[in-house]
Amino acid sequence: MHYLVVDDETRLTDLVVRYLTESGHTADGRYDGPSGLTAARDPRLDGIVLDVMLPGLDGLEVCRTLRDEGVDVPVILLTARGAISERVAGLDAGADDYLVKPFAMEELLARLRALSRRRPDCSDRLRIGDLVLDAGQQRAWRADTELDLSRREFDVLRVLMENAGRVVTRLHLLDEVWDGETDLRSNAIDVHVSKVRAKVDRAFGRTTITTLRGRGYRLETAP
Repeated sequence: MHYLVVDDETRLTDLVVRYLTESGHTADGRYDGPSGLTAARDPRLDGIVLDVMLPGLDGLEVCRTLRDEGVDVPVILLTARGAISERVAGLDAGADDYLVKPFAMEELLARLRALSRRRPDCSDRLRIGDLVLDAGQQRAWRADTELDLSRREFDVLRVLMENAGRVVTRLHLLDEVWDGETDLRSNAIDVHVSKVRAKVDRAFGRTTITTLRGRGYRLETAP
């Protein structure tokens, strides 16, 4: 899961980001409303931890703006007060849950997990490490960088990610990507895999896609 933490208490933000990372997730931190709103528009996010009191733009306005824009990522509001009126205001602004400071990290993570379970299944999204592909939007990212892929390149990457850790034969790629429009003697498959590798791996100094001579290709699960 990939989370965003927005709080002007830099120490707390960094602490939550580190805890989420050590718990096997990825997380980014922001320290004010405007930069938090910009980061919250990232379609790869699985949840947002958002403080109510933020400089530049408060958390309620950030949440309200996201909902007005159609962004449905789960939001947990952090508040220093437990007043009913403040909770109601947060929920009315579009938040999914709230947590009163100070809080236990274990409870925050449990609430994030609960929200993820209630969220509609994002079956169109594949994630292998920092490599993310959204089949519905036809977009892919490595870390924070969106990948510029042609339609064929996107489909090659999709098939490799769907079969991460397993060998994908040339015949399988032929059936899934070219739908029989070419044949195994053509170098189209090798050319497209090479282009995908250049954009997904070499541009980032990685080795994710490996060639298994005489067998096919494999996208490694631990690049």
